[in-house]
Amino acid sequence: MDYMDSGMRYLPKSDSDWDPSVQFLPASDNKKLEKKKGPSKIGALFGVIIFAAVIALMTGLLVWHFHYRKDVRVKKIYTGSLHITNQVFENAYENSNSTEFQALAKQVISQLKAVYSKSPALAKYYIGSTVQAFSEGSVIAYYLSEFSVPKGQEASVDSAILSMDKLVDKTQRSFSRAGSDLVFDDVVASALDTRMLATSFHGVYRYSLHTSPNLKSLIKSVGFPDAPYPPNSFATWELRADPGYVLKLDFDTVFLEEDCKNDFIKIYDSLAAIESRTLEEICGHYSPTDPLGFISSGNVMLLTMATNDENNYPGFKAVVSQIPRQELKCGGKLTGKKGSFSSPNYPNYYPPRTTCQWSIEVPAGKVVKVSFKIFLLFEPGDQNLPICSKDYVEIKHKKLCGEKPADAVTETSNSNKLSVKFYSDDSFVDRGFLAEYEAVDPQDFCPKQFQCDNGLCKNLELKCDGWNDCGDMSDELNCECKSEDIKCKNGLCKPMMWKCDGIDDCGDGTDEKDCGGCPSGELTCNNNKCVSEKKHCDGNNDCGDGSDELGCQSDSDVSCTDLTYRCQNNKCISKVNPECDETTDCKDASDEKNCDCGKNLIKTSRIVGGQNAAEGEFPWQVSLQVSGNHVCGAALISNIWLLTAAHCVQDVPTIRYSQPSTWKVYLGLHTQGVAENVVTRNLQQIIPHPNYNSYTYDNDIALMKLDSPVDNTDYIRPICMPSPQHVFETGESVWITGWGARREGGGAATTLQKAKVRIINSETCNKLMGDQITSRMLCAGVLEGGIDACQGDSGGPLSVPSISGRMFLGGLVSWGEGCAQKNKPGIYTRITKFRGWITEKMGV
Repeated sequence: MDYMDSGMRYLPKSDSDWDPSVQFLPASDNKKLEKKKGPSKIGALFGVIIFAAVIALMTGLLVWHFHYRKDVRVKKIYTGSLHITNQVFENAYENSNSTEFQALAKQVISQLKAVYSKSPALAKYYIGSTVQAFSEGSVIAYYLSEFSVPKGQEASVDSAILSMDKLVDKTQRSFSRAGSDLVFDDVVASALDTRMLATSFHGVYRYSLHTSPNLKSLIKSVGFPDAPYPPNSFATWELRADPGYVLKLDFDTVFLEEDCKNDFIKIYDSLAAIESRTLEEICGHYSPTDPLGFISSGNVMLLTMATNDENNYPGFKAVVSQIPRQELKCGGKLTGKKGSFSSPNYPNYYPPRTTCQWSIEVPAGKVVKVSFKIFLLFEPGDQNLPICSKDYVEIKHKKLCGEKPADAVTETSNSNKLSVKFYSDDSFVDRGFLAEYEAVDPQDFCPKQFQCDNGLCKNLELKCDGWNDCGDMSDELNCECKSEDIKCKNGLCKPMMWKCDGIDDCGDGTDEKDCGGCPSGELTCNNNKCVSEKKHCDGNNDCGDGSDELGCQSDSDVSCTDLTYRCQNNKCISKVNPECDETTDCKDASDEKNCDCGKNLIKTSRIVGGQNAAEGEFPWQVSLQVSGNHVCGAALISNIWLLTAAHCVQDVPTIRYSQPSTWKVYLGLHTQGVAENVVTRNLQQIIPHPNYNSYTYDNDIALMKLDSPVDNTDYIRPICMPSPQHVFETGESVWITGWGARREGGGAATTLQKAKVRIINSETCNKLMGDQITSRMLCAGVLEGGIDACQGDSGGPLSVPSISGRMFLGGLVSWGEGCAQKNKPGIYTRITKFRGWITEKMGV
């Protein structure tokens, strides 16, 4: 069924305007076609046959060319609106079944046909039109027109439709009209989104709502919240407000497929699906804490929702209200030494067709400095242009648009006055901006701050700290390195903690030179003692910690130390990380037992700064939920046991997280709200570590026992547990996963996120974190910032790849300072320190 099917059907007219007959001229002298010798009758017969074949072939080609090829048609649907200036809106026009509606619609359709007839590019392909709705102003008609266009001619028809306003104007000026004719103005038209043309929609739903002052109305997708929205469906909501009011649409819940090619919501500043009046296209999942609100430019709005036949989700719920148009006033005069201003409706989406002008004036003798703390003016089609032709902020005769980091846009006036203009066009809106202004000394634009070469102001402590805070490196040039800094050969200064961390922070390799520790010919022990390389694997504990005897192949018994692997027969081997490496090292083969773990079905190799994980890539990842909401992560370590963070199971005044009955466990989950491949369990027992310290997060680990075992599948499988002696090397790349916030203070992720980070030296980490790191904690992250675990990731696994391809559980997400801040790594519970406690409590 087609978009907004009104019940009228249009069939293409049969083409009969060509003559299929073709005539050919005969040869002037038939004798010249005869052979001089041979049987003339046979030659003549062959000649006739060949001649007939040629005629048949050419006739066939011509018939194909002029008939079949011409008959390849493309169905084109265009939507639009037009202003009828000589009519007054009546309430009956809201009802498409009323006689008043049908009479005016018939007149609009008749005059549209007359307009199309004046265009050679449109007249011969036009099928018919329907009127979808009317609204105030005097009267605005929203229409849909259908054309049957020969393949290859679509571009010319598209071009003609885009010029409908000029065609209407020319038609109305060129011909005399009757006094009863409608007068059209402000004509808009564009091609309908082809996703709304699908003929396979099993269900089509149409709703209308006229709001009232001081009343909030609820709209929701079909089936919400009791059932997923129906597949192969198309729904529209025609929303109206009283004259003099605008509509306010605030989404409470949005939970659709991630890919807008499949299921999507589109919102229009119109009562027809006119692409040039699109406000936004929405799919995926939005948290209730992430504001998603829209305002119309007039008193109408259209919401559409289309779904395909796969992966149906809960849908959406939204609140519709109307507010007086005058409440949208923006701009004005701003005075004083400092203040702030923002785009209308911030932090929600600004309305379309809006212009605001702020005149800022500060005390005489000062100048105005404006800094944009939030700047989100992105519109499709305008992101790569050197000029901002759509939505923009204009300041000091410069137009600014797109997405820009905090404080990346800072402008200073030449006097104590400054003008700022905001403009939004007819389509696609964004969240807008938040700006601050202040009066500054014209001789010092950055009081008590450092001024970058690009005009930005930065805190003085950021000067020469090793980071490119300005963006143009001006804060890191001409620096006098401190005695505790690394002095790079290229003149840069870098923190000493970055020396020998495996990364070329200087850019010229200075910080990664002379990192051996011990002189040439000597071995560096784990306790930093130096011994001769000749003593490696000589059977003697020369280092004192046994590290010089690790990795040695020997048939003789190896002394058991804290660094050696102990087999089940209580014999020790010196090999580093021998467990589950697919090589039998223990004589009792115990190092290769219980190794159905740490593998996934993935053959290939916003967590803040992360990316979507593939389905089944981390089958040990668990979602712990309370009342249907994801709260913490966990790791599956056997068919019945989970590990999570102890701080996840601490009671709060309103919820008893320590009780098993509080939780619901989701295994095999990839996208929140999607039950495919998911197994749920209740909890039988929760065992937090008895020495957990809620102030320091030391011993932040807890065991959870499922109420019944789970079977291994492609999407559910435990992660391998490391032995107490397992070594996780500094600088080793590891994976963090979870559904937590994709940015600090942001909303939760819908799809499981993954991010690659590195294990960070404990001594370096302890310095960065103010001496708060214990031996039971492990640090991992990216010191440059931008990648980290965040709220909602707590208790989730730190997965460490091994040579065999299996993943080992290195840690559990525990704590950190903020999310993805530079020089602030994530802190994880170090699993190797708790193997004895885990084994004891599991009873294995």
